Amino acid sequence: MLLIVAAHHAGAPATAGAWARFRGWRRRRPFVGGVLTALGGIEMFFSGQLDIGKIHVQLGIEGLQATIIPILLVVLGVLAIAMPAHRIFYGMIALAVAVYSLVGVNLGGFFVGMLLATVGGILTVAWMPKKDAGVAGDADADPAQNDADGLPVDLAEPEPAPAPREGTTA
Repeated sequence: MLLIVAAHHAGAPATAGAWARFRGWRRRRPFVGGVLTALGGIEMFFSGQLDIGKIHVQLGIEGLQATIIPILLVVLGVLAIAMPAHRIFYGMIALAVAVYSLVGVNLGGFFVGMLLATVGGILTVAWMPKKDAGVAGDADADPAQNDADGLPVDLAEPEPAPAPREGTTA
């Protein structure tokens, strides 16, 4: 409530702050991959429930696969967005389920749902969180204590020992 009041007093619209917060939240997780995986599952669900006149298209064991696989893809997409730490696991499972949907759900939702879920799974696995300004997770690292490569001084490779002087033994 205070943010809205402060935004009105500053003359900026309240939605600009909300959009910036959403953008920051979205960048910290595999958002696009999760959304594409979930969209692939939704498309497969509707292709599995397809009715064309008197023809009801439904494949699998009593049509159970045409329901379970799309729901699983939607859940995997949402979980990848909600828990980015487990993105590789969710992405790999989504890839395997999307490929299996080719034989389990009307040719993978007539290839469209399979392609959406496959690309979403690939993007989920490939996504990496952005690095902070500090090195090794130290957000308040002093940049003055870094070497020329940007590494902290204690993590930089040690300098080689100076060569022994002439006339001395090492």
